[in-house]
Amino acid sequence: MTNAWLELKNNALLNSLRTCRLFSGLPPDDLKNVAAISVVKACAKGAYLFRAGQPSHGFYIVQRGAVSIHRVNAAGKEQIIHVFHAGESFAEAALASEAGYPADARALEPSQVLLVQKNGFLALLRRQPELALRMLASMSAHLRTLISQLEDLTLKDVETRLAHWLLQRCPDARSEKPATVELKTTKRVLAAELGTVGETFSRTLAKFRKQKLITVKGRAITVLSPCKLGGLLRHNLGEY
Repeated sequence: MTNAWLELKNNALLNSLRTCRLFSGLPPDDLKNVAAISVVKACAKGAYLFRAGQPSHGFYIVQRGAVSIHRVNAAGKEQIIHVFHAGESFAEAALASEAGYPADARALEPSQVLLVQKNGFLALLRRQPELALRMLASMSAHLRTLISQLEDLTLKDVETRLAHWLLQRCPDARSEKPATVELKTTKRVLAAELGTVGETFSRTLAKFRKQKLITVKGRAITVLSPCKLGGLLRHNLGEY
């Protein structure tokens, strides 16, 4: 490899670290230290990064694509815990445990991730304890997301979860004017984020179209009246 290519590759790695919430605002020298212990991994759609119980080799940052963290219950049903996208980190908790990874991680589409290697990062934490506070903040954010998702999955059906997801992305949920939501990923990945499968998600979209709540064109979903969709949401939650 030429020096120019190596420099370009290293800059791309540093940019990925810089855009990750975990490392945002970190001084350049510290970013270089993290980059030095990071490995780039390409993942084909459907490829596993790790499975539950496997020894932890570090945590991951998504450079591009989408990675599903999930578990399989006793009945053999896959339960999505969360879907991570570009700039997001996951599996940090496994750094502090000898029990290995607590769940499975699989690429939902062609993806590229950074593996921040465990031994190197633990050594870095000993030299720079302030990084531990960043790790705690990141894991706290994951916990809040998990609690919110757990509430969605236990208290709401797919129709309600989709209505809630769309309204969260409308500029004004009380407006009667149309609002367009641009999907940053595929409908299949969004279905996984909502804790369902593609077929059920498509049926729910079709139902909303039939009720004249939305229109769909490619990755653009237009909510025809956020106020009306909000009425459906409140009805489903029993707030009437």
